[in-house]
Amino acid sequence: MPSVSASLTALVQNLVPESRNDERLASELTALCQEVLNSHIGQTRESDVGHLAELVKRHLQQTSPSGVSALRFTNLLSRLLEQPVLSRKHASILFLHSLGSSQHSASASSAFLPSLAPPPPNRPLPPATISKDLPAVSNKQSGKPKAQLLREYRAKIGRPHLAEALLLRDALYILQGISGKHVLLSDKRDSSEDRNLIFRDDPLHIISASNRTLIHRLAELGHLYTRVATFVQEREGKSGVGMIEQSLCFYLQSQLTEYFRLIAILESQMVATSNSEGADDAGQNPRDEETGLTLKRLEVWIDEWRLRLRMMSVCVEGCRDSHGGALVNLIHSYTENGDPFVRKFTDELLEEVSKPFFATLHTWLFSGELHDPFSEFFVALDSEVAQMQHHPIANGGGLLSGDGGFGGGSGDGDDLSGEKEGGLLLWERKYEFRKEMLPTFVGEPFGRKIFSTGKSLNFIRYSCHDSDWVATREKMSNTGGILQYSDIAGLERSIDAAYSVASQRLFDVFFDKFRLLDHLKALKHYLMLGHGDFADQLMEALGPSMSKPANTLYRHNLTATLETAIRSSNAQHDPPDVLRRLDARMLEYSHGEIGWDVFTLEYKVDAPIDTVLDPDGMIKYLKLFSHLWKMKRIELALSQAWMKIAGGARNFLRVPALTYDWHKVRIVMAEMIHFMRQIQAYCQLEVIECSWQSLLDFIHKKEGDLDALMQAHRNYLDRMVKKVLLLSPKAGREENLLNQVRELFQIILQFRDATDRFYDYSLAEAAMLDSEKDYGRGVYTSAAPTSERSKSSADTLAQIRQNMEEYGTSFSERAQTIVHSLQTHPDLDCRFLGIRLSFSDFYKSKRDLQQQKA
Repeated sequence: MPSVSASLTALVQNLVPESRNDERLASELTALCQEVLNSHIGQTRESDVGHLAELVKRHLQQTSPSGVSALRFTNLLSRLLEQPVLSRKHASILFLHSLGSSQHSASASSAFLPSLAPPPPNRPLPPATISKDLPAVSNKQSGKPKAQLLREYRAKIGRPHLAEALLLRDALYILQGISGKHVLLSDKRDSSEDRNLIFRDDPLHIISASNRTLIHRLAELGHLYTRVATFVQEREGKSGVGMIEQSLCFYLQSQLTEYFRLIAILESQMVATSNSEGADDAGQNPRDEETGLTLKRLEVWIDEWRLRLRMMSVCVEGCRDSHGGALVNLIHSYTENGDPFVRKFTDELLEEVSKPFFATLHTWLFSGELHDPFSEFFVALDSEVAQMQHHPIANGGGLLSGDGGFGGGSGDGDDLSGEKEGGLLLWERKYEFRKEMLPTFVGEPFGRKIFSTGKSLNFIRYSCHDSDWVATREKMSNTGGILQYSDIAGLERSIDAAYSVASQRLFDVFFDKFRLLDHLKALKHYLMLGHGDFADQLMEALGPSMSKPANTLYRHNLTATLETAIRSSNAQHDPPDVLRRLDARMLEYSHGEIGWDVFTLEYKVDAPIDTVLDPDGMIKYLKLFSHLWKMKRIELALSQAWMKIAGGARNFLRVPALTYDWHKVRIVMAEMIHFMRQIQAYCQLEVIECSWQSLLDFIHKKEGDLDALMQAHRNYLDRMVKKVLLLSPKAGREENLLNQVRELFQIILQFRDATDRFYDYSLAEAAMLDSEKDYGRGVYTSAAPTSERSKSSADTLAQIRQNMEEYGTSFSERAQTIVHSLQTHPDLDCRFLGIRLSFSDFYKSKRDLQQQKA
């Protein structure tokens, strides 16, 4: 095809001006173009012109975003398709498109498809020309591998690629964070984290882009290695590094040692590769292309360590802000990964790092001792409180000594205050639970059990003085296995077993050795007046002196009276240890207060019993005693008044004018007695006894730890205080209702005093009537009655009647108010009390009648 060759020659000379003066270059380029036309490019069907046009337009739009070139091509294409001169229009367009595309893709494609023909021997081609005009060379013409052709070409142009053996040596240096001969690390001593990779320029050799990319990827390992190694070195000479952090450094150092071993193996492979290449150059031992160390093979060898070093680097970064159990928790969070390699590596790391944690855990869980010099465990010791173990507190001192240390009060315990001492202080404040140091794989529920178990053992050893059992328990635990991260199920079983054993032993110590149940019964019998005969004896013996001013009473007299009440009741059969703790005393008093206002019973407790019977609990017991003692006083006053009325009824019958008055007195007094009996039955039977039964049920089950026992006792006390004192959660309502009840007590006492005066008046009137009858029979037993005397007697009776009417009405109104408040009380038991107080809707009917009269 002479016409085609001539056209190609003209086209080549037009596109490559250098070929106009170089016939050999022109012939080679023409041959290449002819080869392109003879290839599969020219075999495309004519019907694909439209598809080809779209490809050309797309290419033009990429190279010229303005769209002018694409528009011009469309115009030229339409004119070309109309001309009948060219028969292979599709092939021509495709040829031109191939030439145009090669100008932009030669530099990119050469890195991946290095297929260049050998240049002429006398004159090397310029690189720009090769990248433009030689997109591909057929291997059929030369018969040599493309890599060999590429090496020969670069050798002829004067700048061949740097030998890979030299780059391999530098790459191995880079893996260790060391600069090589041709690849350097920037010298930034202040921060190894920011060292950059520098390729040294060589006038004779160049480093290919692909090798640069590989070295950059390998440099990541050197960067990570430097970071990890620096962290380990810093911790070696630093003081105050925790045991968990030391274990982390030990594991990291062992991993770095393995990393060095791998690098040594790679260096031996590199030496073997260099020897093989030397033999190949000498013609003695031809090198097999499939053996030896290359940069690509080095990357494959080192790929696993890339993930390892990344994980170690992450741990190093996290360790800078974490400590102790928080560091273990941080590492454990990395196990939640779907990559098996990452999960396995993290498990191995955590197994090593958690060893100090499990060693501390074992000591704490089985002996109750805390060995944590660097504060890494989730249990912390308060050293100030721990010193109290070496300075025991005197029995009962500081809580109930002298005037009790409660400050001035009203006798109801409202102003009592005290400090936590002895066993309670050691139990609650000696050790602290630090949630932030608790590893996630343990979990807070098991962490709380561990905390309670260790506290229980420590409390048994030092506060309950049962160190022999703890030592025996510790020896048995040492033969039961080792706690470790790889056996979480076994760890949970060990925690449950240790918790159960320690809690059960602590229960046994409290109830068997220290007789806690006896003390609880004593508080119920004495401070809550459960021993009825004792309360009656004490009330009867103290009654005459309690009405005197408080400053005329002496404690030794109260103590003697208490002793008498004990000996004259069934309380004398209680254990001596219980009776010696019971005492009578007076609270601090102010001017005008009498014995009823300041008298109280106290029950002294010491360590370790004061852990359960803590000062706050004892204050609540005193509140209950104060209220129940007031009710007992009212009960005694009403009983004595009723007996007096019943016993003197024979004398009252002799004064017919007072019969209706005494009838009203008995009605009001019966109402008061009913009110007080219902209140007392509610307090003793529905509140105290029911609460006591709930506490006994918990004690007999012996479930939970000492905290659970303390909470059960607090619930027991809180329930009694809430229900006995008729407390309401609504703001201001509780004190209002309680004050109304206490005001009602005062009204009853005032009414009793009024009835006593009326009783005396009735006796005087009966005696006067007897004298008048004697005077009529001529028997002079007393002075004759006078009008002044009669007038004075009438005035006294009117005053007494007015007081009794006033107190009776006031009691009825106040009782109605209390019943109404109880009927809307949020507590169900209090509402039932309101129903019982308003028997057959008595107060409702009475209120309705009063409203009708109004």
